[in-house]
Amino acid sequence: MHLPDPVFPPLLSGHAIKSPQRPFEHACREAGRGRLGAGDLVWSRATGRVECAVVLEPEVALRVALQMNALAQVAAADCLGALLPPAIGVYHRWPDTILVNGAAAGEVRLGAPTHDADAVPDWLVAGMSLRLVHDRIDKEPGELPDETSLDEEGGGGISRTDFLQSYAAHFLTWLNAWQDDGFRPVHDNWMARAEGGGEAPMQIELDGRRQAVHVLGLDDEGGLIVRPEQGAARVLPLIDTVVLCRREAARP
Repeated sequence: MHLPDPVFPPLLSGHAIKSPQRPFEHACREAGRGRLGAGDLVWSRATGRVECAVVLEPEVALRVALQMNALAQVAAADCLGALLPPAIGVYHRWPDTILVNGAAAGEVRLGAPTHDADAVPDWLVAGMSLRLVHDRIDKEPGELPDETSLDEEGGGGISRTDFLQSYAAHFLTWLNAWQDDGFRPVHDNWMARAEGGGEAPMQIELDGRRQAVHVLGLDDEGGLIVRPEQGAARVLPLIDTVVLCRREAARP
């Protein structure tokens, strides 16, 4: 299938790669080599899945830059809200899952060259992936109730190019809001779409097993503040989920 290349806002420079290369891994590797920097957006030409990764150069410590995880989820949800039929529910499951009608349709990831929360990282990569069609060819729709695709949820007309263009615009809009007004607007929007809506529990991996927890909010480092069914409220740190990308020397 031939699709036109996406057109990105002027502040972002698109870099296309072919499948089976993955934008997140490519962006982390090339940022570590100094070949990609702030505003570079790597995207995949695959047509059954949307995959992209934005390279950032934070001027804040990693503990603050972790807020980009929620920002990427909010941008993806806003994009889906604009492209999907109005009745389709789009929600977040911490730390990284994008839910469509209650099933996992995609994810976000952060990559950085350090796990030192007090260090200002040379770069940070915010990756996003989303299934347009189901990629488990050995399964029929409905056989994996916890997974879905846009095609299964009424978004069959949405192309890779449609989503990439919309996502890039929403990501920049939220990045500008974050720079101007801080984390609060991102936090409040994330909470408005949190799985369970603040009333029902969120299903997450906790202490080695899937548990239902009541979400109280996000802390300033992107961690999830939860109240388990038993026990006191606690914070689940986000930094444990960041992909550590070791620095590589540039190839000649």
